[in-house]
Amino acid sequence: METVDQIRQAGVFSHVRRSVRMTAGQQRVWETNWGLLGKKLEELPAGDLDLGDWFGREAPTVLEIGSGMGDATAQLAAQAPEVNHLAAEVYPAGLGQLMLWVEKYGLDNVRLLHGDALDFLRDHLRPDSLAGVRVFFPDPWPKKRHHKRRLITPRFVGLLASRLQPGGRLHLATDWQDYAEQMLAICTAEPLLSNEFDGWAPRPDWRPVTKFESRAHAEGRICRDLMFTKSAT
Repeated sequence: METVDQIRQAGVFSHVRRSVRMTAGQQRVWETNWGLLGKKLEELPAGDLDLGDWFGREAPTVLEIGSGMGDATAQLAAQAPEVNHLAAEVYPAGLGQLMLWVEKYGLDNVRLLHGDALDFLRDHLRPDSLAGVRVFFPDPWPKKRHHKRRLITPRFVGLLASRLQPGGRLHLATDWQDYAEQMLAICTAEPLLSNEFDGWAPRPDWRPVTKFESRAHAEGRICRDLMFTKSAT
């Protein structure tokens, strides 16, 4: 498998940095709750992170890459209290908003990572450590000359697959047709993964409607889900 440095040389990052100012409420909850709920990537000690120790229990852990403003993450965590939900996001405002949702719903199964998921996957997660990975509506980079910046590439999917447990699920969603087709082809070609469906997955009722999905519907784009499982052997 190629290293993350090689992935980055191909133009792939799990984010694009933008400056977003936190609201007063987001700042408050950051100051009061971050020490318990969050970790900054650059402050993690070298080596694999003990997820059970961080969550305070041993439970299946699902990583969401790009949790945005956290509303969908919080809803999913409330629906599945038996699952540990780890949200990776680079924008403090989004993480602050997610902590507000955690506070509102009284969730104790959510943890937050501030930093690039590529580095986290490479440096701090053991192989076969995740029950699932979710990437909902990543930046589509719609212009053809920018396609090389898209997150879902063969190299990145290979890295994700290596961190999934046997039987773990990779769940992708996008509202851009050509990106959906690219995702399908890439995941189908990954030898560690098997499609749970014949092509696109039916939209699961349990996946919350995000603002990106609502915008897509308003603009006449079809949203597509993909669900791939890591093979047991």
